Amino acid sequence: MKFQKSLFSSLLITFILLLALTVTGCGKNKKINTISDNQKQLKNILDTQKLDPKQRYTIIYQMAQNLFSTEDYQGAILLLTDWVENNPDDMYNSYWLLMTANAYRATGAEPVAEYYFDRILRKCPDLLVKGKSVHFSCLQNLIQISKTPANRIKYFNELISRFPEEVNTTELYYRLALEYENDNQWNQALKACATFLEQPDASTLQIPGEPDAYKNARHLIDFNNSPKDWTFESLQELESAVKTAIRNYNWRALDRYKAKVNFFHMSWKQDENDANSMSESSMHDWMRGNRIRYSETLDETSNPNEAYLRTWGWSNYVSVWYLYFRKIDFPLDPDINGNWEWAGIYVGNRL
Repeated sequence: MKFQKSLFSSLLITFILLLALTVTGCGKNKKINTISDNQKQLKNILDTQKLDPKQRYTIIYQMAQNLFSTEDYQGAILLLTDWVENNPDDMYNSYWLLMTANAYRATGAEPVAEYYFDRILRKCPDLLVKGKSVHFSCLQNLIQISKTPANRIKYFNELISRFPEEVNTTELYYRLALEYENDNQWNQALKACATFLEQPDASTLQIPGEPDAYKNARHLIDFNNSPKDWTFESLQELESAVKTAIRNYNWRALDRYKAKVNFFHMSWKQDENDANSMSESSMHDWMRGNRIRYSETLDETSNPNEAYLRTWGWSNYVSVWYLYFRKIDFPLDPDINGNWEWAGIYVGNRL
């Protein structure tokens, strides 16, 4: 009996492979008709033969692949959903629903695809098909198509906790922090940023679409831990205070007004992440013996979130400096959010 069952299984697989090769070898015009004939033959085997789970899997998979190959996604959806509904104990149902979700996604029905991907995670046990986890595939798809920060937070956390060996957790910690920000969960965003910075590759990792990830995370954590006592409630107050200090050659006041987190002093071409761009020198070193002047109005390139004040007389080598003022984006502290800070200095005329 075992020999007969094994022989039947081998013959069945060979038959299905021959059907698949027949379809592959057809010209485009003949392909649909050939597939239709193959579907009938496969369905007849499914309906008339006593098959074990793996044999049924082979037939259902090939029938679905036939429909996918002709982009008959609705036909594939009907086949797979009917099978799952009528065979609730099939051990491969999570995979059939995964194929269903992929079919919906192929038609552009991403909300329906999202429903099926999420349904598999919540209601179906995980399954390895060809060495790949069905749940992992669902999470990858959900990260790409989900529009809700709360859902994306859930999926990122599940990827990190369940599949740490399959993903770059350093990147996911940063993306998780961004989703917490989008969901206004600022304490969680800080925790995710801190965890990101703790990873050994955080400072060197290139994250697609996020070229300043390390700098932004470092700034958020350092700013949160700082006293923030250098900020001004308005751009006008900051501008007036800086001009008064320059006019009076009050270098001590200018030192107080400089941001104490990531204050930079660099040329227009220099990268803000360059270690040489960070400035800890006192303004006394630059004001001593020089006649400093400033424009009466802010530079015309200023906008509601950034402003530039042109000044000159600082050095015999490069006389012109642009003082860079920035509006603070820090919703975690309503008393500070929206204030202004003197964030850095650009050396030389604007390019």
